[in-house]
Amino acid sequence: MAQIQQQLITITQKATEEIKNLLTKNKKESFRIRVVEGGCSGHKYIFELEEKPSKNDEVIQQEGIKVLIDQESIKFLKSSTVDYIETLENSGFKISNPNAKSSCGCGSSFGV
Repeated sequence: MAQIQQQLITITQKATEEIKNLLTKNKKESFRIRVVEGGCSGHKYIFELEEKPSKNDEVIQQEGIKVLIDQESIKFLKSSTVDYIETLENSGFKISNPNAKSSCGCGSSFGV
């Protein structure tokens, strides 16, 4: 599996392709990853399409995509891997986060 390494996070080739498809289909310029309070384990990931970065965003550019991460979320995402998975049951972005101390059974939230 090809991966593109960034200082903050790793975005797999599959995730890069899916982000590129979403941006093209929705005519947006950027893909945002945020960490917010919520979910059964304390924090959850939010994925959004946006036009442009905010002034305090970290911008990761690779293969024609821009991934935005705000300064608060960077604390939780450092050294994480973003992948896109497809199974018979579901498909979507998956983050493997070494900073998470716990996660919920459904995999949509984590604790630190």
